[in-house]
This record gives sequence, C-alpha cells and structure tokens, in this order.
Amino acid sequence: MLTYQAFYQNELHKLLMQEIDRIKENLASGLSTPDFLAYKHQVGLIDGLKAAVRLMEEADSIANRTERG
Repeated sequence: MLTYQAFYQNELHKLLMQEIDRIKENLASGLSTPDFLAYKHQVGLIDGLKAAVRLMEEADSIANRTERG
C-alpha cells in the first residue's frame, strides 16, 4: 500500500505528464498556435512542466538518500 506522500507524488507526476501531452496535441493540431508567439508560449509551458517533473524526481532522490543514508 502506498503512503499518502507516495500516492500524492505519483498522482502529481501523472497530472504533469497528462498536461504535457495535452499541450503537445494542441501544438500538433496547429489550432492553438495562430502565430509564432503563441507557439513559443506553448513550447515554454512544456519546458516548464518538464522542469517541474525533473525537480520533483530530484527531490525524491534526495529524500530517499537522506532517509537511507
């Protein structure tokens, strides 16, 4: 059974990845990017969400090392 923290982290990761996929689909359809500035904004959102996922994974790694070491 997952602890609340592990469950929360897992669900947050899934939501972040779903949002990244949603934005990618919008970019692929071309409907959400009428001009280059809108495209650039959408790509920036994807980069920001990916950075959040990386930081979340790094924090988890640090927490695991602290607990065990």
